[in-house]
This record gives sequence, structure tokens and C-alpha cells, in this order.
Amino acid sequence: MKVLFIAGGTPHYYNLVLNKLNQFPNVEVVMVAPKGAGSTVGAGVHQTQEGIEFKLYHLEEYKTYYGKMFFRNIEQVIDNEQPNIIISNWPYTLAWIFFPILYLKIRRKNIKIISKEIPFQVPYYDKAIEFYTQGGGISENNQAKNQRAGYFTKLKYHFTTEVRKLMVNRVDAHINYFDEAIEIHGSYGVPQEKIFITANSPDTDTLFDVKASIENMESILPPNPYRIIHVGRLVKWKRVDMLIEVTRKLIPKYPAIELVVVGTGPEEETLKQQVKDLKIEKNINFVGGIYDTVTLGRTFKASSIYVLAGMGGLSINEAMTFGLPVVCSVADGTERKLVKENENGYYFEDGNESSLLEVLDKMLGDLPKTKQMGLESERIIKEEINIHTVLKKYVETFEYVIKK
Repeated sequence: MKVLFIAGGTPHYYNLVLNKLNQFPNVEVVMVAPKGAGSTVGAGVHQTQEGIEFKLYHLEEYKTYYGKMFFRNIEQVIDNEQPNIIISNWPYTLAWIFFPILYLKIRRKNIKIISKEIPFQVPYYDKAIEFYTQGGGISENNQAKNQRAGYFTKLKYHFTTEVRKLMVNRVDAHINYFDEAIEIHGSYGVPQEKIFITANSPDTDTLFDVKASIENMESILPPNPYRIIHVGRLVKWKRVDMLIEVTRKLIPKYPAIELVVVGTGPEEETLKQQVKDLKIEKNINFVGGIYDTVTLGRTFKASSIYVLAGMGGLSINEAMTFGLPVVCSVADGTERKLVKENENGYYFEDGNESSLLEVLDKMLGDLPKTKQMGLESERIIKEEINIHTVLKKYVETFEYVIKK
């Protein structure tokens, strides 16, 4: 079966996953992505075409009459490739509503449609207007998406909610990354049998190969059991600023504590200035973005605890693969399958600095247990959530829609 992915970009980790899917018997992957950076990809996301093993089309992305992005000439790609399945995420799924002629042409070709998203900021149907008029989730700048609650705002979001209801019921199936998606989509009338729950995962085979290859390498950083690490884009909703402040407060008790910050992004200079103002430069190490898996693996290996202070996802899987315990709060929903309280990590109260400080103090104060929790992280990736278990669910979804 041929599967056409409509995506907002070519992040390095996503390319590896699609490569792996393309290796499945009877599965051929084709991808449509924007020319250039793409407007729906977050700031600081590393994109590349290196190592891609599937067919890739770069099309012009443009703002449609309904205000969201889509691709010019995509109909020609569909005609050329004749896919059995099209997979897209928000906002591209809106095309199946607002371009009815294209939708009908796809249906006449008996092409199945799957929606793939992480609906962690999607409200329940009966709570939608209240949700949207009271903030409507947050952007990666850590700002509420809406601050108004007037009549026209309510009318706008009533329309948005009804469009979503139409969209989620128009597709043949949903692939989602956390269990609550069943209840969320169900509130919009989607039957449970059309909702397939999987985890999110990088190519863990590659990561375990890297882990084996670096086992006997000299440490990339000086030995330090009090080293914690952040990996991710430097945007506000990652809350690296809070993590820096918590690190500062732990210095008197753990003078050797070090925070390694891996990543780049629009907040980088602000964060560096925060460190300078706090006079804790020797305890905070900005190493920039690391996209080479060997270097990233060696950096994980030299650390003791992975901390995700704000939103995120795949970096949790990566850290666990390299044997690190995880500290997080509300990420993007994927953490619920990965992080088990007091087994391979801890949760802290979302946005609560004191709660994060308490958790890190507990872990730094009992390093033998912390190391054991890291071993449990690795076991979870090996045995429960990895590229094979994730892609198996994708293929199960494909087979379901083809048989419909």
C-alpha cells in the first residue's frame, strides 16, 4: 500500500521514523513538505533532507481563503502517486472540509484519509467554547491563544468547534499519541473503533546502535554525578528559565550541580542573560543544538537526570533510551505512557518552581536510586515503547482503513 504523508516539514527525527516505516513489507511512503522552512513548524526545529529514503515532494505552502496553510499543486501529486492512504495533521486536515471538490476527487479514487495529531490542547466538545474563550491553550511563547470572551469571539469558536466535529468524523481513522484522545474525539461523535492509540517514538534502533558504539568512548564532559540535562528548542513553553532558577536554588546544597542546555531558539540570548545576571555561569553549560546522534548520545551518557520543565515530547524517549530517569510535568501527552512515577522518574506540578525543586532535590540526594531509575527507563524503551511497537500500530491503522 502507498501512504502519502502531508507534513509541515522534514525534522531529522521524523525522517528516520518514515524511513523505518518505508521498510515495512507492502508499505511505500511518499511525503509532501513545504519548500523552505514551513510556517507550521516551531521555531528552532532542525530540518534536513539528509538520509531520506522515501519519495519527497516539496510544494509551495500558502495561506488559504479560510486562513490556514495548505499546498499548491497537491492534486497533481495525488494523481501522479495514486496513494491508497493520505495522512495529514492540523491544519492540513481542514482541506478535507474547505476544499470539497478535492475531497470528493480523493474519495472517488477510493483513497482513505487518516488524521494524525497529538490533541493535548483540543477541548472536549461540550467544553470547547469555555476553553477557547478562557485562553484556548498556550502557544510556544507560553501565551494564551485568546484573551477575549465577547459575542463575536464565542461565535467564531462555535464555528471552529463545529468545523472540527465535521473534520474528525470525515476522516476514516485517527492516529493519536495518548489515551485521552479516545474520550476527546468521542465527545465529537467519533466511534472508538476509528481511534488508534500509539506512542510517539524516534528511531530507537538507531539510538541503541549509537548507545552500543559509545559505550567505551571517553566521556564527552568531565565526570559529574550532579549533572542534569535539558534537550529541546529554546522557546518559552519549554520553561528553561524556571529550570535555571531551580538550579540556582540547589547550588548551596549541591555546589557541583550542572545544568547542560542542549538546543537553540529565540530564547537563547535571554536565557544566557538570565544566567549571567544570576552569576551562575559555572553551573550552566549552553552547548547549542546537537543533531548528530553520537554526540547527543555521549552528552546524555555524561548526565544523570533528564529534565523537561515545560512542553515537549520525543526528547523524553531519547533520554530514556540512553538510560536517564525523567523529570517532567505536563508535556504533550506522550509522557503519560513513558514516565512512571517513582519507577523511572517523577512528575512535578505544572509551572510550579517549588515542586520541581523538591523533585530534583530528592533525586540528587539519592543518586543510587536515581541511577536505578535510569535503568528502568532503558527497559521501558526496549520492551514497551519503541519504534517497532509504534509503527506496528501505524500498520494496524492502515490495514483497518483499507478493509473499510
